[in-house]
Formats: sequence, C-alpha cells, structure tokens
Amino acid sequence: MAATTTAIALTLSSFTLRSTSPSKTFSFSKPSKPISLRRTFRPLSLTPQAKPSDIDTSFFDDVNPEEDIVFDPPTPPEGFTPPPSFDEGPEETEDEIAAAYEELYGPAYSGVSVLGNDVYVMDSKVKKSSAFGKVKKEKVRDGFEERVVQVRRVTKVVKGGKQLHFRAIVVVGDKQGQVGVGVGKAKEVIGAVQKSAVNARRNIIAIPMTKYLTFPHRSEGDYGAAKVMLRPAAPGTGVIAGGAVRIVLEMAGVENALGKQLGSKNALNNARATVVAVQKMKQFREVAQERGIPMEELWK
Repeated sequence: MAATTTAIALTLSSFTLRSTSPSKTFSFSKPSKPISLRRTFRPLSLTPQAKPSDIDTSFFDDVNPEEDIVFDPPTPPEGFTPPPSFDEGPEETEDEIAAAYEELYGPAYSGVSVLGNDVYVMDSKVKKSSAFGKVKKEKVRDGFEERVVQVRRVTKVVKGGKQLHFRAIVVVGDKQGQVGVGVGKAKEVIGAVQKSAVNARRNIIAIPMTKYLTFPHRSEGDYGAAKVMLRPAAPGTGVIAGGAVRIVLEMAGVENALGKQLGSKNALNNARATVVAVQKMKQFREVAQERGIPMEELWK
C-alpha cells in the first residue's frame, strides 16, 4: 500500500496541466509528505457528557444536613374551604353496603338478595369474568340434576394429522318425570360436559308415570343397533336395569321399573333407545280420551 501511495505521489508531482490557451500553464509541486487516501472520522456521541464544572452545587452550600427541616406550606387563598374528611361523612347502613356489593359482584353467599333479584334462576348464557380475566360460565340452577354417563376420547383424522377431542354423554332430569339426553364434543373434558348438558336441556321429554312411580304399561324402543325393553314393577321393587338405561330412569324419577338392553352395548344408543321407548308410553286417561270412552271401560 505504501508503494502504491508513493507511485501516485510521484505521478502527480510530474503532472502538468495545460489549457487550450498557450499563455496559461499550471504545474504541481512535489509534495513533501506522501499523500494518504485513507480518511479518519471521529466517532459521534449522541449522549451529552456533562463536565464537573457544569454541575451547580451552590444550593447545598447553605444547607445543614443535621438541622431539622420545618414544613411551611403556603397560605391558602381567601374563601378556601377544605374538603370534608372521608371519616366525617354519614355512616352507611348494612343494607346500603349489601346493595352496593350485590350491584358489583352479585348476591352474597347467604343467598338473600337485597335488590330483589331471584338468586335461584340464572341464565346459562350469562358469562362472568374471573379474577384472572378468563371467561367462565356460571352453573345453571333450574332444578335439573346432571349425571355424566360416559366420557370418551375421540380422534379426527385430517390432512395434517389427528385432532384429539373428548365426547361426553350427560343425562339431566328433575326426578319428577322430566329427563333429557345430550352429547357434546370439545378439546377439554369440562367443555364437553358443559356442551352436552346444554344439549340435554334442549331435548327434555316428559315420562308418564303412575302414583307408584312406575310405568303405566310395557314398552320397547330401539335406536340404531340398540334395543331396550321396559316393564312396570310393583312398589318396592326398585330400578332393576343397568348401564345408561338405569341412569335415564333414575334421573327421571322412576323408582320401580325393569329394564333390559337387548342389542348393542353402546351407551349413547341405549340412552336414546330408552327415550324412544318412554315416548311410546301413554297414560290411561289419554287412551280413554282418544277412544272417547270413560276410563272404567278400558278393562272390560
């Protein structure tokens, strides 16, 4: 690099520039030092650097650190009225505090509503946010009890692989003649149970029963490959059935009945076959009304 720089310098020293007019001639003298083509740049600092002489500490010259500093606030202007203290206001009653609490967070754990709301009737679609910001759904209090019949893991084969879900079968009933069977799928077990409970409430049916809490007559029902046979029983017999049939009858409030699964052992199909068999049943008064005869003539 040094040899190249020296060669360039010698070339420039012997270079003569002549213009078109013969009276003007320019010549470059030989440099005393070799010319360097490198340029050095000074780094730019964006942060201002303060010097010790720029700091003004004259304010602390007259301050004694051992002396007690007295707080001397400015005098208030004329006509200034200080605000009342928080503790000087009128005390709130317990009913006012409970009403304010219920307006913000709902009824208290005592179950007594100060604002006159019904704490036992709640909409299942109302969503409330928890302390962590997650949305959770309150449990419905509509008089129906829920019982999970089966929870299975199911997979769906797609182009990218397999999708894992859970399928839940839930039976809801009030044990007073109303029952429903529902099924739901979700990626979590809790979500699947909630979906199936909502689906079961949409499929509520009424079961005809006698005063002995049994069926009025025999009935059979089938759904798919499942077939269910139902028979009335004498008082004190109990529910003699198994699997999903027993759960459906217990949630409906039947106390004396006989049930038998004759076909497939699939829980969902047997539960729906039980519903089909129950829907075929009729009360004696309904049959007499359809025939147009009094109930006494049904057994003649």
